[in-house]
Amino acid sequence: MGERLMRIGEVAERTGLSLRTIRHYEEVGVVSPAERSEGGFRLYGEAEVRRLRLARRMRPLGFCLEDVRALLDVLDRLPHGGALPDDNMRAREELVARLRTYWREADSRCEELWEQLARAEEFARSLHEQLSRLVATAPTGSKEEAR
Repeated sequence: MGERLMRIGEVAERTGLSLRTIRHYEEVGVVSPAERSEGGFRLYGEAEVRRLRLARRMRPLGFCLEDVRALLDVLDRLPHGGALPDDNMRAREELVARLRTYWREADSRCEELWEQLARAEEFARSLHEQLSRLVATAPTGSKEEAR
């Protein structure tokens, strides 16, 4: 029995991506439908869902589509078990180096986002404190309006 295939709507639900985004990713080579139905509908399997989820996870970190495709190329070349054979050390070293580069870049971008989040939280806290002071010093009838 073959793999269960899904139509684009189900894939959109499972990945949190819009139909338009999935179609765009197909146009730019990030993903391809596993098959098409007799009626011409796109059909996707778990491998395509994994590819789309990876692309979605890379977006908040600011990776471009070229980066997404390049990382997917690296991951496609890895064996399913994750361990690389020792018979081609040069290819192995290249894949490890490329994967390490993406990991370092993702880690660096996460650090930047954590710093931005800390600044945003500090700003929100300062607004809350200012609002709390204003509400505390407001005349009794207007305290409810300030909330």
